[in-house]
Amino acid sequence: MGQQLMADSLDLLLYGMGVVYVFLIVLVVVTAAMSRVINHFFPQLEPEVLPREAKVPGVDPLTLKVIQAALDKHRSRN
Repeated sequence: MGQQLMADSLDLLLYGMGVVYVFLIVLVVVTAAMSRVINHFFPQLEPEVLPREAKVPGVDPLTLKVIQAALDKHRSRN
């Protein structure tokens, strides 16, 4: 009786983990395919950037300079 119980529990473990593993693989493949389809039909547009001397109400000019420097550094990497 103990041997049969262990064999059944091992079968159940392998079946359950197999189902989870297959589900996760399918999830990753479908998500990647969906992402490619969306990017193909709806490409990302470049964000509109304010000129360096633009005045934004309520924002400190130093903060604007820091943000612009961060954007320039990010764009130079890509």
